[in-house]
Amino acid sequence: MGDILSQEEVESLLSEAKVAQVSSAEESAAAASTTPPIAKPAAGPVPMRPREKITPYDFKRPERVGKEQMRALQTMHEGFGRNFGAGLSAMLRSIVEVKLTSVDQLTYSEFVFSLENPTCFNLITAKPLEGQLILDINPSLLFPIIDRLLGGGNTPTPAARRPLTEIELRLVGRITDLFLTEMRRAWENVLELELSVDRVESNPQLVQIVPPNEVVVLISFELTVGSVRGMMNLCIPFNSIERIGNKLSANSWVAISKRPATRESIQRLSDQIGGAVVELIVDLADTNISTADLIGLRVGDIVTTEKDIHKPLVLRVEGQPKFHTSIGAFKGRKAIRVLDEIEEHHVAIGEVPTSEAE
Repeated sequence: MGDILSQEEVESLLSEAKVAQVSSAEESAAAASTTPPIAKPAAGPVPMRPREKITPYDFKRPERVGKEQMRALQTMHEGFGRNFGAGLSAMLRSIVEVKLTSVDQLTYSEFVFSLENPTCFNLITAKPLEGQLILDINPSLLFPIIDRLLGGGNTPTPAARRPLTEIELRLVGRITDLFLTEMRRAWENVLELELSVDRVESNPQLVQIVPPNEVVVLISFELTVGSVRGMMNLCIPFNSIERIGNKLSANSWVAISKRPATRESIQRLSDQIGGAVVELIVDLADTNISTADLIGLRVGDIVTTEKDIHKPLVLRVEGQPKFHTSIGAFKGRKAIRVLDEIEEHHVAIGEVPTSEAE
């Protein structure tokens, strides 16, 4: 029972605690009296601190394609849109405007569920890229184009809510072929693509080329044909361009402003192409013989021509005539001697050649 405190010991502990509390309060008051007073701010609006911009990050949609690659894709398809619009204008004989609206990253399921049903869902094989690409053309745009190809006027027709017929698919094939041709040209500085349409579906939800959560790059175009507007979407799965990401990151293929050539740049270019191998061809003579004589030719036969032996021969470099030459022998081998350079005559645009002016 020695561990239990008596009443006197409890009261002694309480009194000591009160004394310690009073002494700490007095020390705080003394320290406050020696501290200089804090100046109150003047009346007026309190300046707001600039808030940091917070961007939400969705772990379900990781941005797997880098910003530099996205800029490269945007630059490529901006030029593609202009060329495709010009080609489509010539095909429809009408003014067509194609404008790149967005280049975004999203999941495949988000892309599919954002489309109409039925639609024109083209599955494209793009060798040597892995997998397939998707070209979706909105029906509100597609049926007026088909009507225009069949000889219709500029009056917009309501879009039908039905899959395309076989004849309509043939007509749409002309549009997709033009799309693939211009896309091949837009990508030729990055990769030589072999593009072809594998098949065309009407229900996009029945096609699954990649898992639903796989990241895709969605390139959207807005087409204006007369008074009709519609969307056209190109879907590129990330796994298709994952291996060529370094080519998309390089800016060497992007068109830049022209600068005057310097001595250093000329010398550098000369050093790079100085060792290039070129093809040289000399045309000895031209003649005509019958097929029977050609079949009967044997070693040692002589073919006569009307070519004068004293006239110079033309030396072609990669198919372009560059020099006048003569034939002979050098150290026991057949050889040619360069006599002079062939002068190239250029006529400026708008000028009339001398022969026509006289």
